[in-house]
Amino acid sequence: MVPVRTCVGCRTRAPRSALLRVVSIDSALVVDERASLPGRGAWVHETPECVDAAIRRRAFVRALRVSGPLDTQTIEEHIQRKG
Repeated sequence: MVPVRTCVGCRTRAPRSALLRVVSIDSALVVDERASLPGRGAWVHETPECVDAAIRRRAFVRALRVSGPLDTQTIEEHIQRKG
């Protein structure tokens, strides 16, 4: 069995290895490349389309169950470097 997660951007299910885990630390989104940081995580495809959709729909805020806005600068920079 391969672990399956749902992308918060496009809402499709994919193997965990195909998605990027993101956690919230001090109201900022942090990329968890090794998927080992503590706390609640959200999974998203590592594409600009999925990340933009998740930010636009406030999906990270809901998935991570945080109150208030999140600083998305680090994940946007990560996607630009990969792209």
